[in-house]
Amino acid sequence: MVRSRVQTFRYKAGKRTVIVINIVQTARAAAKLGNVLASNAVNIQITKKQKKR
Repeated sequence: MVRSRVQTFRYKAGKRTVIVINIVQTARAAAKLGNVLASNAVNIQITKKQKKR
């Protein structure tokens, strides 16, 4: 993977808070002989913050 850019937006829609995650990635692969696979996969983990007591 050559470059990864992540943008997160948070907004309220009524009572609910909506999170929008925008991920833009570029991948490049090259070989002199044989096949090449440029993978553009991403793993996302969303966690909830603990409330302060």
